[in-house]
Amino acid sequence: MKVLILTYYWPPAGGSGVQRWLKFVKYLQEFGITPVVYTVENPDFSIQDEGLLNEIPSNIEVLKQPIWEPYQLVNLLSKGKKNMTNAGFLSQQKSMFGRLSSYIRANYFIPDARMFWIKPSVSYLEKYLKENPVDLIISSGPPHSLHCIAMKLKQKMNLKWISDFRDPWTDIDYFHQLPLTKKALEKHKLYEQNVVSKSDAVVVVGETMRKNYLALNSNTVVLSNGFDTEVTSDKVVLDTAFSITHIGMMNEDRNPRVLWEVLSELTEEIDGFSAALEIQLIGKIDASVTDEIEKNQLEKNTSFISYVPHEEVQNYQKKSQLLLLSINRVPSAKGIVTGKVFEYLVAKRPILAIGPIDGDLANILEATKAGSIVGFDDKEQLKSELIKMYQIFKETRLSVNSIGIEKYHRKEITKKLAELIKQTVA
Repeated sequence: MKVLILTYYWPPAGGSGVQRWLKFVKYLQEFGITPVVYTVENPDFSIQDEGLLNEIPSNIEVLKQPIWEPYQLVNLLSKGKKNMTNAGFLSQQKSMFGRLSSYIRANYFIPDARMFWIKPSVSYLEKYLKENPVDLIISSGPPHSLHCIAMKLKQKMNLKWISDFRDPWTDIDYFHQLPLTKKALEKHKLYEQNVVSKSDAVVVVGETMRKNYLALNSNTVVLSNGFDTEVTSDKVVLDTAFSITHIGMMNEDRNPRVLWEVLSELTEEIDGFSAALEIQLIGKIDASVTDEIEKNQLEKNTSFISYVPHEEVQNYQKKSQLLLLSINRVPSAKGIVTGKVFEYLVAKRPILAIGPIDGDLANILEATKAGSIVGFDDKEQLKSELIKMYQIFKETRLSVNSIGIEKYHRKEITKKLAELIKQTVA
């Protein structure tokens, strides 16, 4: 059985967006499915990780076609400054040029700025598929232009199609911040409804997303993200400091202001806490985060590391005393399950999360006994958790006894994907 996978993010792209389908492709052949990947020839990635190229199976066919992206023009006009995010939206700028760019992007580039790739991709792939038939096509978004390519191919060639949503469309964390006109908002919703309803199956990463899409497509299933390392009981030399580590981008929505406030207070209230505290922020950090850290006089306790290759990230996670998860404070927060939580699980270190206590992430932490979650504004509970963990740390026994995490291994999740593919084709 052969499937065509449409994905914008592919090595040497770095970050979380590339991991999902790189890992699916890595394991699909073990379940009798041959993947063919279609991606961009001239991508403009904000993060690159050349090491991920080594994970692409050598016998996999990868098709590439050039793309024209308006970011190229925007970056030129803004004197080379990057203005994109992994999801394909222009970032929200405070300058007049930035606001204008965001307005144009939100209202004229629908579904996203990769829309100019739809027509040439359909033309190229229609010809390819006539000469090289496949049993099914899969599109991964965002960017959701990939779904539009797949939808047109399904209509033209009567192919079976699975749409995969790594993030939701109109419920994505920053969507409410976009300067959308009423007409543009309606158009986004219509596109989303068409993609979901016309797919033969819809794959999402969390239970909240599944519930939201079930009304449009009853064949909506959860295939979460996961980890791709072996779960071992090997002894690791932990940081001697009381290290609190966050991996990944921390934008303004993820800035845990209550945490910085509590940590600052603890440095004043507990003898030795300031000397022991080490905050490690690995990934791109918004200026609001550094401002808040400086405001709370925590800069001497904080290390900012812009980017670390995926392989090295695992070492930071395993050595850290405490792993921090900060959920975006947005209307769709309950449905956010960041990919890093699964990497955290395999690190076997206690997780401290800040976000909705009744969301998808909270359910995962409860089921695996891998850590705790505190509400966005629950300062008292957060302080209590940190004091408790610090006291255990001083006794050199800060640890976690998580359970049931093996089901989040990428191979296990790929097995479920293979079963869905075979059911959809049948």
